[in-house]
Amino acid sequence: MKSLGINWFIEGSIDFEYKKYILLDYLQEINRYFDKSKLYPNLTDLIFHYNNLLYFKKNKSMLQQAFPQRLTQADIAAVKLTYQKIVDDDSSMREIEQIIAYALQKMDPAIQTGKEIYDFVESQLNIDPVGIVPLQPFNGYFSLRNGRQRTNFIYEYNITIFENKDDKYRGININFIDTYEESILNTPEALKLNLIRRNQYMPNPAVYYVQSDITFPLEQTLLPVAKRSLVKYISKAA
Repeated sequence: MKSLGINWFIEGSIDFEYKKYILLDYLQEINRYFDKSKLYPNLTDLIFHYNNLLYFKKNKSMLQQAFPQRLTQADIAAVKLTYQKIVDDDSSMREIEQIIAYALQKMDPAIQTGKEIYDFVESQLNIDPVGIVPLQPFNGYFSLRNGRQRTNFIYEYNITIFENKDDKYRGININFIDTYEESILNTPEALKLNLIRRNQYMPNPAVYYVQSDITFPLEQTLLPVAKRSLVKYISKAA
């Protein structure tokens, strides 16, 4: 996929028409992916750039906060130098503010489209525990079925908890284990027994059967949405 530089709106030629061309080219490709129900990494990247613009707009003097996720110390120093060259130039700052306002206006509907696709995919997911769920279900396995496809994808998962002074966040790490063809004999229950035999270090694992009613792109849509939905499901149940 095409990508924007971290500080695309202030580097190089600060010209509204030029930046507009770069942005629209980027959004055109984002929307091409969305038209095919391919969400990731496009939606994540789009939200990242949208938030960077908001941070810059709200607090232009603190650039290290404007790009909190991706910048190294060297990047921060480079952006500061760029900023110092334009901060006293009223015409350049007006041009940047125009670029930011336009970009936010254009990015917002694309983000809403991505979120609508996400919500639709999530609404098509069914999550069911297989057998008895242990008291601590934050480690285990899940089987993922994509629409009517008989092939199931098996993943081991580990849910982690991050805390700060204001809130608690949960993330999930997964490892692909295997695939199996679902049948009358090859059921999620049979899968759980097989996993217990294969991996005795986890004698009573939590196992979930995750299935979508519609077929979606696996890596770019279904798996990322399934991971987040499983975290919500387990956190609520626990």
